[in-house]
Amino acid sequence: MKKVLTSQKFPIKLWTDDIESGAYDQLKNMANLPFIHKWVCAMPDCHQGYGMPIGGVMAIKGVVIPNAVGVDIGCGMCAVKTSLTEIDTDTLKKIMGEIREAIPVGFKHHEKAQDEELMPEDKREFEGIIDREYQSALTQIGTLGGGNHFIEIQKGNDGHIWIMIHSGSRNLGYKVANHYNEVAKKLNEKWKSSVPKFWKLAFLPIDSDEAKAYLKEMNYCVEFALINRELMMDRVKDIFAKQLTKSNTRFEGTTDSIKLSFSKSKTLETEPMINIAHNYAAWENHFGKNVLVHRKGATLARKGTIGIIPGSQGTKSYIVEGLGNPDSFMSCSHGAGRKMGRKQAKRELDLKAEQDKMKGILHSVRSVSELDEAPGAYKDISTVMENQKDLVKVLVELSPLAVIKG
Repeated sequence: MKKVLTSQKFPIKLWTDDIESGAYDQLKNMANLPFIHKWVCAMPDCHQGYGMPIGGVMAIKGVVIPNAVGVDIGCGMCAVKTSLTEIDTDTLKKIMGEIREAIPVGFKHHEKAQDEELMPEDKREFEGIIDREYQSALTQIGTLGGGNHFIEIQKGNDGHIWIMIHSGSRNLGYKVANHYNEVAKKLNEKWKSSVPKFWKLAFLPIDSDEAKAYLKEMNYCVEFALINRELMMDRVKDIFAKQLTKSNTRFEGTTDSIKLSFSKSKTLETEPMINIAHNYAAWENHFGKNVLVHRKGATLARKGTIGIIPGSQGTKSYIVEGLGNPDSFMSCSHGAGRKMGRKQAKRELDLKAEQDKMKGILHSVRSVSELDEAPGAYKDISTVMENQKDLVKVLVELSPLAVIKG
């Protein structure tokens, strides 16, 4: 932890000394909410969000705050360690090309609805947004989305090739989040809530029908986001296996070390998928109280929990193990964190300089319009990791080989 601020109603615990004024103002608002448990936290990737900063954590008594979860409910990371120890550039390019054909990115959805058996639960249990958006969601499952969502192929310092995916609940989570935030705003106005409207932290009392409906639909979106990542990961693994089988046939009997490694095994073996979400609210016990912990751009780092902390495009990512630090409500960062807004990055970053940072990597920064996802738009991931040594320990360090951005 870097410092503790005690100027507000509740303390603010910071794991960063690099935080812009907008995020700091949002932390102060959070620290003056009447239902805070103990303190609020800012992870080392903290930056301004909507109502609550990305990289913010707070434990709450008696209410739920939709904006403290955010619009991409259940967004998170998954990663798989493969049996491969090397992969040649030509094969990697073919794999990335097939991924682009199989997995829609950005605002694109599947043209046809996916198998209904993939969906989390029987939609008949829901009468709200899930039911209304269900048919549309069938075309969204197995799609990447836009912004900072990505599919990345990496080489670990454990000697293995890894596959990592960052994605969320797509438009389904967005619709659920917006609906219940609007419900909360109207109710707070009706009750003449003491929480100022401009804080954008409207709440729902936990025993209310509205809060129960939100939590039920929020949890559905968390599960939908997980299944979305699982489906994409399965399709990426299938593409790997298909391409490696072709490589086996083509290079049988050669002495090239990379090609020889393919010929030893015609099937791709993978370890169980690691998954960690970073936009959700969950009941947990902290300091002897059952509280609703809101993590917005922050991940669980309970002692022994295996997590994922990605860098920006072109920088290292990390497989980590949580240390269970109670000061952070057993949380850690979800990534590097932005240091520039998207428009600012496009205005101020130099295209060639950013591309030079990613030499040797198959990346997606090809024009000025894509500089919002360049390395220079993000905080230094090595500094972020240094600032949370009391929250996690690094198990594997991953270097990027190829990335697809939404």
